Amino acid sequence: MSEFLLNTARQTLLLELQEASRLPERLGEDFIRAANAIIHSEGKVIVAGIGKSGHIGKKIAATLASTGTPSFFVHAAEALHGDLGMIEPRDVMLFISYSGTAKELDLIIPNLKDKGAKLLAMTGKLRSPLALAADAVLDISVEREACPMRLAPTSSTVNTLMMGDALAMAVMQARGFNEEDFARSHPAGALGARLLNKVHHLMRTGDALPQVQDNTSVMDAMLELSRTGLGLVAVCNAARNVEGVFTDGDLRRWLVGGGNLNAPVVEAMTQGGVTLQAQSRAIDAKEIMMKRKIAAAPVVDENGVLTGAINLQDFYQAGIL
Repeated sequence: MSEFLLNTARQTLLLELQEASRLPERLGEDFIRAANAIIHSEGKVIVAGIGKSGHIGKKIAATLASTGTPSFFVHAAEALHGDLGMIEPRDVMLFISYSGTAKELDLIIPNLKDKGAKLLAMTGKLRSPLALAADAVLDISVEREACPMRLAPTSSTVNTLMMGDALAMAVMQARGFNEEDFARSHPAGALGARLLNKVHHLMRTGDALPQVQDNTSVMDAMLELSRTGLGLVAVCNAARNVEGVFTDGDLRRWLVGGGNLNAPVVEAMTQGGVTLQAQSRAIDAKEIMMKRKIAAAPVVDENGVLTGAINLQDFYQAGIL
């Protein structure tokens, strides 16, 4: 039984891969028309389908929406009971039907024509009513389904999904959609955290910001270091420009060397040091800290004035790993 199960699974995958391997050679003028219809549309892409095609259509609509194309899925039956009202003349409908003969099309196609909306077809039958009415046809035909009875949609649904992905990716790249655009569609995800957060979103401010003036003693700087627990204190001049940082390591070196706790902190601090820009992307700031092998850093504005401080733990808590 175990070998039978494995052989059946392998045969299914091989059949689906074989059918999918024919898709690239079918890309041509119709694919270009379909992509351009979406790229130049001033409205939405409405994906419609029934049954297994509908399930795949939901994924295609979601992929389009997350890659810069306003899109949503409408079940073909629901379209005939009010949802057609969501379609405007500037919209594009992508209708998925392997047979291209869904009875709902008898009412949907005339309605789309009256509205002036474009119709794109994803079908396995290139002479079907759907294909003949469409402005562009994407061929998802298969020679055989992977189902042993050749009944259950298997190879054809894989083809549908892959053709939808191909269309979405072509449109996305033609529009110059990039990582930051993607992150704006996924603000709660890991990518959103990495690309949308700026340093000023994560930095510590107010009482949590460790800072002393350059005429402060090592003793007072040590107390500030202990109070905030960040691992450093920003040492600033009267204009709040950062002159250096006083760290745990600086304190240890000062004490081991017999330094006086009443001496000015400028004698014990690290001159200059790494400062981060408040408006920088958090992921870029983290990379700087990792490269310089530091755990914390002061944050300054465009004028070099101290505005905050941050450490690596702040990045990790925000999901920037």
